[in-house]
This record gives sequence, structure tokens and C-alpha cells, in this order.
Amino acid sequence: MVTKDIVEGDEASSRRRLNVLSEDYFPAYVVWELTLACDHACTHCGSRGAVARQGELSTTEALAVADELAELGTREVVLIGGEAYLHEGFYEVTRRLLDRGVNPVMTTGGWGIDEAMAKRMAEAGMTRVSVSIDGLEARHDRMRAKRGSFQQCLIALKWIKAAGMVPQVNTNFNRFNTDDLEALYLLLVHEGVKGWQVQITSPLGRAADRPQMLFQPYDLLDFLPRLARLKERGRREGLFIMPGNNLGYFGPEEGLMRSLLATQNDHWAGCQAGRFVMGIESDGAVKGCPSLQTKSYVGGRYREVLATSPNPVKQIWEHTDELKFARSRTRDDLWGYCAKCPLADTCLAGCSFTAHGFFGKPGNNPMCHFRAIQHQKQGLRERLVRRSPAPGEPFDHALFEIVIEPFDTPEPKQYESGELVSIRG
Repeated sequence: MVTKDIVEGDEASSRRRLNVLSEDYFPAYVVWELTLACDHACTHCGSRGAVARQGELSTTEALAVADELAELGTREVVLIGGEAYLHEGFYEVTRRLLDRGVNPVMTTGGWGIDEAMAKRMAEAGMTRVSVSIDGLEARHDRMRAKRGSFQQCLIALKWIKAAGMVPQVNTNFNRFNTDDLEALYLLLVHEGVKGWQVQITSPLGRAADRPQMLFQPYDLLDFLPRLARLKERGRREGLFIMPGNNLGYFGPEEGLMRSLLATQNDHWAGCQAGRFVMGIESDGAVKGCPSLQTKSYVGGRYREVLATSPNPVKQIWEHTDELKFARSRTRDDLWGYCAKCPLADTCLAGCSFTAHGFFGKPGNNPMCHFRAIQHQKQGLRERLVRRSPAPGEPFDHALFEIVIEPFDTPEPKQYESGELVSIRG
């Protein structure tokens, strides 16, 4: 799950909680891909997880990275994959993080989690586990390209809870599964899930190969109000809902969606990549956010930098432009609609990896609730059309262009539903 006070909340209140000054950026929250090996091959996977990367870090190297993160002041590490438990050092890394004062948590597809694994995870120090559930059974299994995946997720949640860890869920929503939103909420409440992170599918990796699956910007006009109603309900029924970094921004429900408390004072305050967030890939590549495109945002790799520095992660964090890009971002770095938006100085074009996923660079993000509302007021909408495909690498992207058209223009037939046309059975 996303660290809500750092990543999702108002930046000023986040700094108060962290007791830091504006220039004191540090990797408070790290998402660490231990291995790209995976027991799923999901249709929307940004990293195209399935097979381990070449040159993945050994357990010894991973333990050294864990030590360095503790020295840098990291508060929480989310272990991901691929599937993190497929790395031979999974339990040792979890224990090392805990022993060094870093909270270890996990995001998982849940396929391999049984009673014994859940107990071992808890004994190693895992505190929270977020299971990826992308709709009810039929749609989830299609998106995950694996029969039985949904039922195994429910089994995993049961054992996670029984082992004393906090059970949470994260969901990617898109045109294929948006109709499951309310029913999935009811299921999660019934299963005793405590936290639900909701994000939208971005055109990364395999999702870039399926443009018919992706939301169009005007789909937010329906989706955000529905989700906001569920957040209000969840506060009464014990399920805390937070939006992922690529969902929003500044619609009527902004304060409700971003806030931890009922005061609703928080709001999106710019991309936190390289400010309080770090991503680490399984071969030791360090970037400012786990979903940022590898080719454009890796500041260095652990082994390579270790040859010249005893603290490679610190060296990459403090001294590479790829990690520092969001620290000095201003309105002058934006383009297109975002450059002239009245909220530009605060929003700074929303999620960087989402914008880059559409256009090959950040700074103009059409997946914006405020923006969709403003276009609708003029009787217009923005539609995203893929013009060139992704090359087929982890965290790659296609290229899209924006078509501005009357709001009631009939959609091209291939976009009428989010059907996963290339997935069968």
C-alpha cells in the first residue's frame, strides 16, 4: 500500500509529520522489486513480470541495500516483484529491514501464500500485506491471465489475517473491470480488509499493448464520484480507501479522496518521485518511483556504482539528475494543457510515469479529473489515441496523441469496451 501521509497527502502536512525542511528530501518510502520472476503474467503488468531479470541482486547484495536504506532514513519498504517471495532472500531481507528499524510490507498476487508461508512472513517481521485483486472472479482471472487466481487471493487474505498481519488490497481499474467497483467494495468489507488502494491502469508494459483497456480521460467523470461515495461509506464500515498517485486530481472530491482524516484538508501536491519516494529494480537499478520508465529514469545501478562509492544507493539518490527531476519542477517544466492550468503550481502535472507513458515525457497529464470537467463544461472531451506501440521491455511505453472532439462524439468501435481481446479463457 502507498504510504498515505507522504505520498498521497498535502506536501506541507507530510513535512510536518516527517519533521523535514523542503530541501531535506530523503527516501522515506521505497518500493523494491526483489525479482521480476512471477507466478502470474498479468495483462496490465507495467514491468512485464514473468521471468527474472538478468543479473538480479543476490541475497548478500540485497541485505547490503537494506542496510543502506536504513542509513538513509527510510521508514517503510514495500517488497514487490514480479513476486517478491520468489527471491531466495525474501525472508532474510524482510528480517533485516525490521532489525534495522524499517517497516517491511508487501504487495503480492497472492498465488503462493498458504498458511505456512503467511506464518513465516509474519515471523520474519512482515507487518502488512496488500493483495492485488482486480475485480470479481471472472474479470480478475482474465486480467491476471490465470484461472483460479481470484479464489487464491481470498485464501491468501485469510492466511495473512490469521498470521497477524494487516490484510489490504490494491486494485487497478480500467474499462474492462470498472463495473466491478461497488461489488468489489462489498466483498472486501466482508473479507475484513482494512485498506484499499485504488489506481487506474496506466499505459506501461503490457497495458500499453492494450489501449482499448485503458480509461479515457472523460471516464474519470463517472469513476471518481463513484469511488468518493465508497470512501465515505468505507469510513463507517472499516475499509479505508486511498487513491493511487495516478488517480485524481482536483475534482470536487479531491479533499475527501486524499485526506487521512475527516477534516479533508489534504490534496495532491506534486509528484513525490525522488523527493520522498524511491524505486529499486531487481538488478539494483535505482529510480525515483517504482513505475517510472526504466530507460529514462534510472540514475544508476547498485553494482556499477559500488565500484566507485561505498554507498551506491546514497550516491544515486543525492547526485543523479534522474532522481532529482521532481525536486526542482516548476510550471516552466510543464507543457500543453497543464502549462496553462490554474492549478499548475500546486499539481505540477500529476503523476510523472502516467504522463510519460502517453507522450514519452512528463509535464502534461490528460488523466485528470479537473481537466476532464473543464473540457466537459465547453462541450468537449480529450480522447487518447495510440500512434506507435511499445517495444516490449519492462516499464516501457507506447506513444499516444490527444484528439479534442465534441463530448458526444461516438467512439471508434474498438474502444467501445475494455474487452481484453487478446486473452481467452
